[in-house]
Amino acid sequence: MHFRTWRRLLLRASILTGALLLFVAISKPSPAESTAASSNASQVVQLRIDGEIEPILAEYLVNGIQRANDEHAGLILITIDTPGGLDESMRQIVQAILQSNVPVVGYVSPTGARAASAGFFILMSTDVAAMSPGTESGAASPIMEVGGQVVQIDQTLKNKITNDATAFLRSYTTARGRNSDLAATAVTDAKAFSAQEALDGKLVEVIAGSRNELLAQLDGKSFHRLNGSTAQISLRNPVVTAVEMTGRERFLSWVVDPDVFFILLIVGVLGLYTEFTHPGVFAPGVIGGISLVLALFAMHLLPINIAGLALIALALALFVLEAKFPTHGILGVGGVVSMVLGALILVRTPMTGRGVSLSAALGVALPFAVIAIILMRLVLRSRNLKPATGTEELIGEVGEITQPAPATGGVGLIRVHGEIWQVAMAPNQSLSLGTRVRVKGVHGLTLEVEPVKTLPAVS
Repeated sequence: MHFRTWRRLLLRASILTGALLLFVAISKPSPAESTAASSNASQVVQLRIDGEIEPILAEYLVNGIQRANDEHAGLILITIDTPGGLDESMRQIVQAILQSNVPVVGYVSPTGARAASAGFFILMSTDVAAMSPGTESGAASPIMEVGGQVVQIDQTLKNKITNDATAFLRSYTTARGRNSDLAATAVTDAKAFSAQEALDGKLVEVIAGSRNELLAQLDGKSFHRLNGSTAQISLRNPVVTAVEMTGRERFLSWVVDPDVFFILLIVGVLGLYTEFTHPGVFAPGVIGGISLVLALFAMHLLPINIAGLALIALALALFVLEAKFPTHGILGVGGVVSMVLGALILVRTPMTGRGVSLSAALGVALPFAVIAIILMRLVLRSRNLKPATGTEELIGEVGEITQPAPATGGVGLIRVHGEIWQVAMAPNQSLSLGTRVRVKGVHGLTLEVEPVKTLPAVS
C-alpha cells in the first residue's frame, strides 16, 4: 500500500476520533447539572435481617453499611424480623451502625415480625427506630447455651452478663434520646413491647404500615447523633436500592442451614467410607472430603448437640454390623432409627427451636443405610473370593501327574489348567502316572500337592 493511502486512512481516523470526543463532551452533563440531578433523588440502601443473627448475616450487614457510606447514600434502611442471635455478631452490627456517617433507620417489618433479643439491641442502635403495626420488640435478656441447650449459670455470672448488656444498651439509647430506663427492662426483666407501647414509651420514633409510608414520614425528620448533635433526614424523590447477599455470603448462609449441614455431614462420611472400602475410586473420596470440611465449618457456627453426633456414630456401627451378621434387618432398622433421632436433636437453637427437619432426616438416613450395608457386604464378599489371577489361583485346583518323580524323591511334572508345572515330592511320597492331586502351595515354578482322596465305590 502506498504512503498516500496510509496518510488518507490516518486522516480519516483522526477526524472520526475528534468527532466522537466532541459528541461525548457535548452529551456529558456539566458538574452543575450532575449535582442538580443527584440532588433531585436520594439513594436509599435497603438491607435485610431475616432470621437468626449469626456471623454470615453480620458480615452481610457490615459490608452493606460500609458500601452505602462509600457511595454517599442518603439513607440506610434495615428491615428487621429476627428472634435474636449471637452476642458477638450483634455487637459487630451495632458497631457498624454507630460508626456510619449515613443515617440508619431500623424498621421492624412486615406485620407479625419481631425484633427480639439481639434484634432489639440493633433496633435501638439505629438513628431512627420504626415499627409496623402488629409487630413487637424487646425480650432481650441474655441467655447461655451449650450444645444447643440453655444452661443455668451462677447468679454472680448472670448478674455480670446482664449488667454488661444493660450498660451497652444504655450507652447509645441515651445518646439517641430514647427512654434508656424502659429499654433496660427488656434486658433485666425480659420485657417485650408492641409497636404502640414502644412509641408511647419513646423507644421508637415512627409507626408505619409500609415502606413508602415510612419514607414519607422520614423526609425532614430530625434525629440525634451520638455526639449530641441533631441532624435532619432529607429524602427528595427517594430511590430504594435493595442490597442482597453476595454469592459467597449466600453460599455460606446455605451451608449453615441445619438441613444442609446434616446432608453435608452424611455425604462426607459416606464418601470417605466408600473410598476406604473401595480404594482407587477417587471421586467419592474427593466429594466426601469437601462435604466434610464444609460440615465442619457449619459445625463451628451452629449449636451442635453431642448426643446427636453420638447417635449418628452408633447408626454407622449398626449398619456395619448388619452387613457382617445375619440379623434379618434388626440392626439395620435400629441404625435408621438411631440416625433419624440423632439428626432431630443434632441442631436445636433455644430461640427458634430450628433444627434438622424430619423429612431431611428420613430422606438421608434410609438411602445411607442401604448404601452403607451394600458396600460393606461387597467388601466382606471380596475377602472370601478366591484370587482369579496370578499363581494364587492354582491353590486348591486339581491336576494330574504327567511324569512321576523318581522313587528316591525329586521333581515330577503335573498338568493344571492346561499348563505343565513341576511338582515336588517327598522321598516317602509315591505318585504314579495319572494320579489326581490337589495343589496346596506354589513355590516359584514348583507346586506342592497332595493326593485327592476318593470315596470307595458302594456295591
